[in-house]
Amino acid sequence: MSSPMPQTELGIALIGTGFMGKCHAMAWRNVAAVFGGAHPRLEVLADVTEDSAMGFARQFGFARATSHWQDAVDDPQVDVVSITAPNGMHRPMAEAALQAGKHVWLEKPMALTLRDAEAMADVAAAHPGQITMLGYNYLRSPAFQAVRDMVRAGAIGEPLAFRGVYDEDYSADPLLPWSWRMTHEGGGLGALGDLGCHLVSQMLALMGPVAEVIAQTQIAIPWRPSPDGAKRVENEDSALALLRFTSGAQGSFATSRVARGRKCRLQWEVHGTGGTIVFDQENMNELWVHRSGEDGFVRHLTGPVQPDFSAFCPAPGHNFGFNEQKVVEARDLLSAIAGAPNTGPDFAQGLEIERIIHAMAMSNGTRIEL
Repeated sequence: MSSPMPQTELGIALIGTGFMGKCHAMAWRNVAAVFGGAHPRLEVLADVTEDSAMGFARQFGFARATSHWQDAVDDPQVDVVSITAPNGMHRPMAEAALQAGKHVWLEKPMALTLRDAEAMADVAAAHPGQITMLGYNYLRSPAFQAVRDMVRAGAIGEPLAFRGVYDEDYSADPLLPWSWRMTHEGGGLGALGDLGCHLVSQMLALMGPVAEVIAQTQIAIPWRPSPDGAKRVENEDSALALLRFTSGAQGSFATSRVARGRKCRLQWEVHGTGGTIVFDQENMNELWVHRSGEDGFVRHLTGPVQPDFSAFCPAPGHNFGFNEQKVVEARDLLSAIAGAPNTGPDFAQGLEIERIIHAMAMSNGTRIEL
């Protein structure tokens, strides 16, 4: 890659050890092996208890462990803080890291509320020397990058419409226990914050800004079991929306965490005046492209013609994966720290995503201008 990579080691702190915490740890361990530059120093791992922090520090390869996330943020050996903690901790952790002079890699969603996201963007703007990046790793797949380049180059003409769906079924079982993810105080938005924001990030990259939205949300399973008895679900299980982009193009949007049988159906298509492109994350290594004059769609596989694919594998037809996307995201963060343009989404761009999903949550059938 032509983007610069740091030639001096940067110290890393990781807060959180769940699904995305492990994903961040693997990305930090692999980024220099794949893309070159200095290997990051894995300095501090923070988790809820001292024992768990020490265990994960050994597993992930971090030098030190702490049960106090503030210690990780303030550590003088740390240059970059990866935040993969529950949603309700995103704002205090990110703001503390920025104020401590650190770069911040924060998992989505950006914040619990739009007000929190606005405040975080303001803090980031007040610290222009620190790079911020949000964990929208689906933007890093070679297939998506190829589509973005095709749309920008006019390969399917002028974009007319975007139709997108992101469905999973991790909450479809009505016996699934209640958790903090189902509350406004702990989780913020529901399906929109967990899933829909990913779809919005890709939609914006392909179609440009949104001018207006009208939406409806649904809580399909209003009560969930808990050891203390049934508890109310506060945030949405699904959402549907119609959009108008500032370009005049139109869009449709749907997301659900209760769609039986769907595992990672991040599926969308872009209709243009000269063709159509179709993508499905469950088949993330292929695109279907139709151009004017052709009878149907042509299947395109990712391969070494895409630089971020070839960095991992020189052979076409071999699959790129979820964790590889995160390594590319770590590369982009490090490149921005080394002086390359920040490909983002940074906190300012993340605020745009938050405005859209919160408008969908508030719409209740009313048109909202953005």
